[in-house]
Amino acid sequence: MKKNHALAMALSALSAGLLISCVKPADDNKALDSDGQKVVQESTATSATNNTTANKSINESANADPIVPVVISPATAETYLTHVADNIIIPAYTDATKQSALLHSLAQQHCQKVPVGGDELQVLRDQWLVLAQAWSSAEMINFGPATASMSDLYINYYPDERGLVHSGVAELIAANPTLTPKQLANQSAIVQGIPGLEEALYANDSLDTGQCAYVISASSALSTRLKDIEKNWQENATDLLAIDKTADSDQGLNQWFNSLLSLIENMKSIAIDQPLGLTGKAKGHLPAATAGQSRVIINAKLATLNKALTDPVLTAMLASNNNSEIGDNLSTVLAETTTLLAQMPEDLATADKATQQALYDHLTTVTRLLKRQLIPTLGIRVGFNSTDGD
Repeated sequence: MKKNHALAMALSALSAGLLISCVKPADDNKALDSDGQKVVQESTATSATNNTTANKSINESANADPIVPVVISPATAETYLTHVADNIIIPAYTDATKQSALLHSLAQQHCQKVPVGGDELQVLRDQWLVLAQAWSSAEMINFGPATASMSDLYINYYPDERGLVHSGVAELIAANPTLTPKQLANQSAIVQGIPGLEEALYANDSLDTGQCAYVISASSALSTRLKDIEKNWQENATDLLAIDKTADSDQGLNQWFNSLLSLIENMKSIAIDQPLGLTGKAKGHLPAATAGQSRVIINAKLATLNKALTDPVLTAMLASNNNSEIGDNLSTVLAETTTLLAQMPEDLATADKATQQALYDHLTTVTRLLKRQLIPTLGIRVGFNSTDGD
């Protein structure tokens, strides 16, 4: 299975169907998005919780005067972006690196004697889930070294619509029962990262010598990738977020908020709508499907959005024009969505369709608030890669 590194990356991106950037086409959402008022009314009718505050705001905004952007001075923008880098972005990568290193350490410890099963296997699974949540938070950063180097594909090969991870990991272990981190580094993204580790840990009742060698190698290779990304951000945050260019450009603000928009659009489409077949034919699978832990992953992404969008420094910027409505709306709908998600089963595929649809509708409301209120209020633009259909 050994491949040239550059070719492996290209083939991995192609196999994934362009992966992260591939969200549901606007045409598939016409039934939901053809009329803004209709969508909000349908969302309210089907939601398990009452999303009245945010929906009312969206209804009223259709006939309201154009949004007047807040005035953000270069100094304020620089302070905010520095805060984002130091307190949101870098800590997210630091946590993911830490959790991957801990999984590697635990694998080395528990794999000293095989087979590994029972409580010892559960310890590894539990740590994998912590790692998966940590990366789900870091995925909100949809620009910078992770995406520029395509390392994100090697960290999280998703969506795997053709089940390539399952067969790829099994074949790799069978062909390389004494696999090393260096050998793994030359393999396709399909057999690396968090999905590969999930497959090895959850698809087996116990780990044999070959599976242990894979888990040790995969967690080591993953830790190296994450550490490189973390270090890059620590050393180059000013350039990556254009913090020193706020006097001449809103590039940093555009990158950051469009990254958050991309996170929720991809989550809503690739991780919820498509696997559950809510607006079209079902395809792909929920995140952490083998582990049966899709709710935890979605919740981690939602918590990340909540942290970023209700951040006190951002709230203060929005309130500078004595208008806190957008902040209140976002806080309300995010809290309602979190409550709804907490009431759903660990495997979202086992929830009833009405509740699945309610979750999708809540996320649609959050998407609209970002596009129609938050981003215009900040005086920036929705990126060209926004393909949610809203």
